[in-house]
Amino acid sequence: MSNIEYQISDKELAGCIDHTLLDATATKEQIEQLCREAIDFGFHTVCVNGRWVALVAELLTGSKVAVGGVVSLPLGADSTKIKVAQAKDAIFAGADEIDMVADLAAIIEGNSKYLQRQIQAVLKVCRSMRPAVVLKVIIESAALNHDQKIFACQATDRCDVDFIKTSTGMNSAGGATIEDIKLMKETAPNCKIKAAGGIRTAKQALEMLAAGAERIGTSSSVQIINDFRAGQPQ
Repeated sequence: MSNIEYQISDKELAGCIDHTLLDATATKEQIEQLCREAIDFGFHTVCVNGRWVALVAELLTGSKVAVGGVVSLPLGADSTKIKVAQAKDAIFAGADEIDMVADLAAIIEGNSKYLQRQIQAVLKVCRSMRPAVVLKVIIESAALNHDQKIFACQATDRCDVDFIKTSTGMNSAGGATIEDIKLMKETAPNCKIKAAGGIRTAKQALEMLAAGAERIGTSSSVQIINDFRAGQPQ
């Protein structure tokens, strides 16, 4: 499949990517390299653990690359109070965007009241900032059955968050799929979609975008763009 078929340039593709490094063993040197790559390639966001948000904000000063922090990664099982505190900590350190893992027990049990209250509490923090901080809610779609996915999407959509995100990329159940992107697009019409988890090739990234995703989360960003430029989105 040629790049021409996708009607997208390498610059536009890079602009859809959240350049991500969430390994617990990531070092300062690796974070610095991540930021250099993001600036050089024109990625949308650098997404890191809270430990590194302030450094990333400093390194990206003056660039067009956004700073992304994570909340309750990878389990999503923290209390609302803790999630709110983590979001505030990341934002005050310089985060422009927050990727928060939803409470998976609430999704599996169908507890919309708890799920929505928690999302809304973190959203309130994000919306109180000027400019407002982008909130992406991770539903870990691969770990859910069909009805649970629909429930999670509809509940999150009602909260009016910016993005619903497929996966942390750390769950043994798997990551993003084309089918889940399409389902999310259908059942959460008010939210944008971020595909993440297992996206390592240009072909995968392009297929996710074609299915309805507007953002791609990956640690393979450089390889994806290099493959795309080579005309080999395999």
